[in-house]
Amino acid sequence: MTATGSPATLLSAQALEEQLRAVGEERYHHQHPFHRLMHEGKLTRGQLQAWAFNRYYYQKTIPIKDALILARSESPEFRRAWRKRIVDHDGEPGTPGGIEKWIRLAEATGVPRDLVISERGVLPAVRYAVDAYLTLVTKHSFVEAVASSLTEMFSKSLISLRMDRMVTHYPYLSSSLGYFESRLSQAPEDANFALNWVKQNAKTRAEQDAAISALRAKCDILWAQLDALYFAYVEPGWPPPGAFLPRSIEG
Repeated sequence: MTATGSPATLLSAQALEEQLRAVGEERYHHQHPFHRLMHEGKLTRGQLQAWAFNRYYYQKTIPIKDALILARSESPEFRRAWRKRIVDHDGEPGTPGGIEKWIRLAEATGVPRDLVISERGVLPAVRYAVDAYLTLVTKHSFVEAVASSLTEMFSKSLISLRMDRMVTHYPYLSSSLGYFESRLSQAPEDANFALNWVKQNAKTRAEQDAAISALRAKCDILWAQLDALYFAYVEPGWPPPGAFLPRSIEG
């Protein structure tokens, strides 16, 4: 409703896209201080370990989230398009997916595989944020569930920057960037499908506003994970009881 109490005007597809993209410019986590330190080469190896270890909890949840979204759709066309996301992360026999590639990145920082997979020591705030994502895609409308994935619209430029800076500042990770290499092509393809779907299926202004709010909430979820990392491992550097502690590197 507008200030006068009349229904808000339906946004054009272009106007809706512009508002969705504006959310990324304002709220996407490329602006977070933790990522800025990473890209400036100012994170220690231990801080990178904490990031890769905690982020695994999010990475392994992505195909679960996508399976939940897929299960809500009654459209074979939608399901055929969406299921590739699950394969991208889970992989196939003989072909590692995003989860395996992320584990290899964590190992390159110095975190043992079994510890990564165990999830022992994941920051409580990271767990809450990631679990809130599953709540978003299951308890909110289907339009909101799909729209929440649209952070992928903003990820390619961040991934390109991250790969460049990791090679420059953290050369010991240079041979373990397979996850990011894959996402350079996967994320834009996925984002284009989801964006077009939202523009076509958010048929009322209320649904359009809900889609925008869902994308904002997803950005908040990503930001909250980095807040937890920053507080625990950078400033003031106070990990909670039972949290992951950086590992020493032999040799």
